[in-house]
Order: sequence, then C-alpha cells, then structure tokens
Amino acid sequence: MDTEAQPTERDRSSRPSDSEETSDPGGPEGRSRFALVSRVSAWVPGGRITLTLLTCLLFLLLLSTFVLRPFQIPSGSMEPGLRIGDRVLVNKLAYRFDAQPQRGDIVVFDGTGYFGHADYIKRVVGVGADRVVCCDKKGRIQVNGRPVDESGFLYPGDSPSEVPFDVVVPDGTLFVLGDHRGDSSDSRDHLGSPGGGMIPVDDVIGRADWIVWPFGHATRLQRPDAYARVPAPAAGRAGAHG
Repeated sequence: MDTEAQPTERDRSSRPSDSEETSDPGGPEGRSRFALVSRVSAWVPGGRITLTLLTCLLFLLLLSTFVLRPFQIPSGSMEPGLRIGDRVLVNKLAYRFDAQPQRGDIVVFDGTGYFGHADYIKRVVGVGADRVVCCDKKGRIQVNGRPVDESGFLYPGDSPSEVPFDVVVPDGTLFVLGDHRGDSSDSRDHLGSPGGGMIPVDDVIGRADWIVWPFGHATRLQRPDAYARVPAPAAGRAGAHG
C-alpha cells in the first residue's frame, strides 16, 4: 500500500505552476497615471467633468495664442466680402517660417503707431518694393505698371480710390486698402503720417482665412486672381520711398 500522501484537488489548485505569472492588467505606469487623474479629480470641485472642461479651455487658449485667432469685423470697411459682426478665423502661422504676405491677402494687424491703438483688417495691395499708383486712365489702381481689376471684390459703386497716390512700398512693409474704399481708413489716409501709411510686416497678426459666423455667410477667404498677373517690382527699387 502506498502510504505517501497524495495531493488533493484543493492542494493542486492552490499551487501556481512555475509557468504561471501573476498578471497585472494595469501595470505600474497605468496605475500611476489613473491614480494621478483620480487625485486631481478629487481635488478639483466638480471632479472629472470640471477637469475635462479645464483641459478643453487650455487647449483652446493655446490654439488661440499660437495657431488660430477669432476676430470680429468692427466696421464696413471690408464690405461686401466681410460684413459688420462677421467672425473670421485668423491664421497666425500663415507668415511664419519665412512665408510673407502676398498681394490680395486679407490680413489682421496691430495698427498702434500707424492707424490707431487697435487691430485692423485690410487687403494687401502692395508688398515690399512694389510701386502702387492711383490711377490709370480707366480709373484702375496699378501695381508695378500693371492695372488691377478689383471689380470682383470692390464695394459696388465705389471707385478704386478718390485719393490719388504714387508710392513705392519700403521693404518689410505693406500697402493696404479696404474693399469698401468709400468707408475705409487705410494706407491712403496715412500717407503723411509716421511710416507713410505702410504697415510693418512684423505687426501683422495673421491672415484671415475663414468666415465662421454667421453660418449662413461662412466661407473660405481666397486670394483673388486680380493680382496674379502683377509683375515683380523693378530691380533696385527695394527700400525706396514714394
């Protein structure tokens, strides 16, 4: 008779085999991460809902600071394309990484020291070294000797300008006009002011790319083709003043 004690089913089930490993579904990193969230949620009034809202607000703040900025149209100077009360999104990265404003772009800029202590929105008509003249025999603005057909965006009934001018845009600056020429204070009105009505590129906040409100007026703002045929400025003109 074999008197050696035989392991019972209970004994066998209580001994893990050598190949068995105790599993930890969360792991130390997972436990630490969720424990941190739980601790913060317990500390914040409102718990996880408040924490989620704060995270979303922080994301929107960073987005507004470095990427996109909402801007409300304050006047009729850019009608008919941009109406009073419209909200546009300003692309703050448009002119980073060596990119420069282009003729026809709609830009938002800080007018302090040039236009007034506020942010303004206008259309770029001339960039550094361009010669901008008003007007030719047909009443059109000329850029580098090429007439520009602005009828596609100019306010109905407005002429390109009632104010004659002949300027050369210094490097690093912009000559800007509103689309509603009869209701816009722009580079024409500041030709005798410090800076000659030109806007430093460094003061440009960004390019207006989208109308986002009201929804019925929402659209992408495209650079018009009117400036596509404008030639490059004459060599040696950079830095000159008109």
